[in-house]
Amino acid sequence: MRFLDVRLKTAELQPLKRFYEETLGVPVIDAGEDFFSLKIGKTRLTFEGATEGQPFYHVAFNIPENQFREAKAWLSDKVRLNREEGEDEADFVSWNAHAVYFEDPAGNIVELIARHSLDNASDEPFGASSLLCVSEVGIVQEDVLSFVDELLGQGFTKWREGSEDFVPVGDEQGLLIVVKKDRRWFFARQDAKIFPVMLRVEGHGIREFGA
Repeated sequence: MRFLDVRLKTAELQPLKRFYEETLGVPVIDAGEDFFSLKIGKTRLTFEGATEGQPFYHVAFNIPENQFREAKAWLSDKVRLNREEGEDEADFVSWNAHAVYFEDPAGNIVELIARHSLDNASDEPFGASSLLCVSEVGIVQEDVLSFVDELLGQGFTKWREGSEDFVPVGDEQGLLIVVKKDRRWFFARQDAKIFPVMLRVEGHGIREFGA
């Protein structure tokens, strides 16, 4: 499952644009007074100005499976890495993946993840162009299991069995990380809240979630 377009809201439009363009070096491929779009590999990631509140999300970017150490070093020079129980990286044994997390100026919890089961190794120096796609988007719900049942009825598939407050839906190229409202995000202090999300998913069309 691939996310072709991801649209999120932000109350920090210009600081966010400067951060991704200048600090991380991610290409801005379109922009206007109330939005900007980034090229994250095969995904177009757009942030639109929020009319109320302080929206924040969890998103993950796939990176070459052999470049986790290089990616972590690259990122550490640009941002402060988030920690969980004193560690600044995650080793997901059951997912065969390593990940590192940070927060952008809008409070989005952003993850770079090397999924070692994918055939995407690279021998190029790691940089912003090494971000392969948006591979995870957090979808916050009051009732996780009933929402996941709806998705399964629409042709989506579970990636792993989850729980009543966390279920990953999709595959390693694109996962909906369905979590229960007010559950603390992993590697962050924020509790999950419901905000608008629009996705264009290969094979599934346009999907809109949240308020």
